[in-house]
Amino acid sequence: MSVSSLKGGVGKTTVALGLASAAFARGLRTLVVDLDPQCDASTGLGAIGEFRETVADVLQNPKHNIVHRAIVSSTWGKVQSGHIDVMIGSPRALQFDTPNPTIRDVWKLEEALSRIEKDYDLVIIDTPPSINGLTRTAWVASDRVLIVSEPSIFSVVAADRAMRAIEELRKGLTPRLQALGVVINRMRPQSKEHTYRAQELQDMFRENLMTVQIEERATIQQAQGAARPIHTWPGDHAAELAKIFDEILEAALASFMEAYEKHRVKPDKKMSRISKIMRGQNLDAVLELESLQEDSALQALTPKIDTTLPTGPVQLPKDMSKMSAIEQLEALTSLDLSPADTKWLEENKKED
Repeated sequence: MSVSSLKGGVGKTTVALGLASAAFARGLRTLVVDLDPQCDASTGLGAIGEFRETVADVLQNPKHNIVHRAIVSSTWGKVQSGHIDVMIGSPRALQFDTPNPTIRDVWKLEEALSRIEKDYDLVIIDTPPSINGLTRTAWVASDRVLIVSEPSIFSVVAADRAMRAIEELRKGLTPRLQALGVVINRMRPQSKEHTYRAQELQDMFRENLMTVQIEERATIQQAQGAARPIHTWPGDHAAELAKIFDEILEAALASFMEAYEKHRVKPDKKMSRISKIMRGQNLDAVLELESLQEDSALQALTPKIDTTLPTGPVQLPKDMSKMSAIEQLEALTSLDLSPADTKWLEENKKED
């Protein structure tokens, strides 16, 4: 799940860390991906210092060993037992935040996460406040996007732009992507301007506006400054905020379960790399290939499904879901294929 805003300074990272705290308190195995070059999420999770690999290295080359070395445990585990890790942010990630990223680049985070998805129940991605390459990369790797907005005119406009951008991306690269909704952050109920803008957001987004609002509290900045989860911070205000983040997390989990029940497919399971390569050839066959066995959700692909290569159909091995992207390509390359198909696969293998 991505936590996003197309306007800076709305408390996007605050919300991402609040959700991470809720997941941590609930006992979910959680990974926070710090995709914002400002690296505030990494700081809030206590991941500071020099690291051999960061998210920038992952985006450069999402190999298995690089992905694992870019992930460290949060210091939150020192104050409460649980499992929460962070993929370290880096200012060098800015080089991937171009206005017109390549198709290959926007799939790299999704490819990286596919290598470690079995290790986590939830992945939260903190994105930059823009619609450039890094945010698109995050959305392609996500099933849901939570949009963060302040009750101000510029934030209202930015939230509308974000909803439109999500819909465009959903129609194109990633059909599974959906907006979880818009959440109002830094709300001051006593402010007439905030009340007016909150109503404006309600009129604009209706059922897509989260029913809870996050009020502006110094408590949350104090907890983040100490690199502590809000659920462990003392005081009534911290308890109120923790309850709000619990409700937002509950809405996200309910959305994931709804997708699972509707499609009988695990919502945080993405298409394999080979499926993406083949997508332009025969999308229906690729989607059918990812259908579930009733009692083993996405543990194995349905065998003997024809998928089209440039010169015709080929039957894929039964256990391809358990293979890495390179192993999948090697398995296909080892089949008795025509010279044209073999050349096509070898070219994609080299690119991968």
